[in-house]
Amino acid sequence: MELQRHRAPIRIALLYLAITTGILAVWILIAPRSFYDDFPGGPAHWVSALPPYNEHLERDFGATSLGIALLTALAAYWMDRRVVQAAALTWIAAGLPHLIYHLTTTGDYSTGDNLASLFGLTLDVLLPLGILYLASEGAQRPAAARQVEAS
Repeated sequence: MELQRHRAPIRIALLYLAITTGILAVWILIAPRSFYDDFPGGPAHWVSALPPYNEHLERDFGATSLGIALLTALAAYWMDRRVVQAAALTWIAAGLPHLIYHLTTTGDYSTGDNLASLFGLTLDVLLPLGILYLASEGAQRPAAARQVEAS
């Protein structure tokens, strides 16, 4: 079923997730050592702060991230409710454990790096939760229909 309401915010959130993750995935797959040494860029080095380097794990993460980005991009393109929900649930399944892990490893980062990384990781969970809500049957029904049902 194609989504009728809230199409713009759903598509924008999906595209944000697909593009940001797709860029990281390509970086990891093309230059895994560079990603390990340099992510996110500038003076911060978040991945190499938790050694050791493992090219196999970096490439696996890059390939998985590319798959998630592709699913998310297809959801944004098709705007089919079930595909959108599947993409959002995939993000939650991947993002929540990632966020929880980083909440337990804050000692290796500066306060600024912790705030920046945890903000991004939290966004990777909250955006899909918002997408799930906006794609739900209740949110897809017109407001008048929801008011009639509530009466």
